[in-house]
Amino acid sequence: MSATVDITPAETVVSLLARQIDDGAVVATGVASPLAILAIAVARATHAPDLTYLACVGSLDPDIPSLLPSSEDLGYLEGRSAEITIPDLFDHARRGRVDTVFFGAAEVDALGRTNMTASGSLEQPRTKFPGVAGAATLRQWVHRPVLLVPRQSRRNLVPEVQVATTQDPRRTVRLISDLGVFELGASGARLMARHPWATADHIAERTGFDFEVDESLAVTPLPDARTVAAIRSLDPRGYRDQLVGR
Repeated sequence: MSATVDITPAETVVSLLARQIDDGAVVATGVASPLAILAIAVARATHAPDLTYLACVGSLDPDIPSLLPSSEDLGYLEGRSAEITIPDLFDHARRGRVDTVFFGAAEVDALGRTNMTASGSLEQPRTKFPGVAGAATLRQWVHRPVLLVPRQSRRNLVPEVQVATTQDPRRTVRLISDLGVFELGASGARLMARHPWATADHIAERTGFDFEVDESLAVTPLPDARTVAAIRSLDPRGYRDQLVGR
């Protein structure tokens, strides 16, 4: 990270996530999604005031005066314009009415497959992960699924996932990490951009799969002052910095 600015890696990642949301878009979050919720709140406060937010606690367009430590906190019911059930959320997605959802994973491979189920095998799991929570189908229905790995390493960007929880071989998917931005799909992985504090070699050291690198590799722009102000106002306790690698 440049010593001339005080913008943190977490703030850059949150800004990048927020830019995945267009004004007027319909955005949904599932469980364990604090960075996604912060990005939605930042997008709403900056370039996307007319987004529609479907929160997993069952609220439509709740107020988000500040980020809460749990995505399932009932505080995300405050200010809602309506209530929405989980079946309603899936129904909207199936009908093509949800634009963007951010998906986490314990493992991701170059084909864009994710593992949120277990290490080892389904038959003899060594460790059980949080679980799919409907992501296997939801990912294929939303217009812009985005994968998020906030602490990239060879343990979570792997040559092949041990259990394929979600996959979508029909299209490529964008993965955002604390080091850069990848495009993953049937033809393999491509590094689209690096964050200012990471080189392509550094990223390769912390990636378990092979990937192509764009000849003129883009550098992720740092967030502007308005975006940084929104992030710090919405997350005054700094939860973002606990979640993103440094």
